[in-house]
Amino acid sequence: MNKNSVDRYPVGRYSVDRQQDTAPGARGATAVVDPAAEREEAGRLWLYAPGQRAAERVPVPAGPSPSGDAGPLEAVLFDRDGTLVADVPYNGDPSLVEPMPGARAAVEALRARGLMVGVVSNQSGVARGLLTGDQVAAVRQEVDARLGPFDVWAVCPHGPGDRCGCRKPAPGLVLAACAYLGVCPARTAVVGDIGADVGAARAAGARGVLVPTPMTRSEEVVAAREYARDLPGAVRLLLDGPSAGEGTV
Repeated sequence: MNKNSVDRYPVGRYSVDRQQDTAPGARGATAVVDPAAEREEAGRLWLYAPGQRAAERVPVPAGPSPSGDAGPLEAVLFDRDGTLVADVPYNGDPSLVEPMPGARAAVEALRARGLMVGVVSNQSGVARGLLTGDQVAAVRQEVDARLGPFDVWAVCPHGPGDRCGCRKPAPGLVLAACAYLGVCPARTAVVGDIGADVGAARAAGARGVLVPTPMTRSEEVVAAREYARDLPGAVRLLLDGPSAGEGTV
């Protein structure tokens, strides 16, 4: 998924400008599978528990949960493409998984402090017929192998026009991951590289940290309440507060 173009669509009460996950080289991509064969109803997302290859189809949470007590941080959820691993358009090939610089050290630092870690990822290639569920699962297993197993994966298999409640910046993935982990969104952070990631965090009542890449729009950087120049910096910001190159607004 490359996040370089923009579309505007309503998702319940979330009507926002966002970057569409369509790469310049993939705009005219031809479906490799029948989209109907893999299509998931808009009311369900895919949830993966540790060691579980097949996704569990779970209902998209209806809306933001009560804010709860914004106490100590208990969990950190990461976007996948462009955040944990290099952004390869509609990647269904585990051999193309390449962790971002500092990704393993950043995730391990969180584990060392006793925090749970998870992944929340839009995968519209499924709805477009460019990915199968098995391919999504295979890439997820490779990411787990390279970065250590994550405590939960929540995946949106829908497209921009499906009007689901889980495609970021809607809060469904974040809320579902928090529910699985048994943590309050107010004690959870989401780390990602575009505005949709921090928008999903905000919509769910979680904390959002932007780690810009060349795909991040300048207005998203300006709008970010918290930001870091790389993943280790994002983790330092969450655990110890801002230092050079990280900050809050």
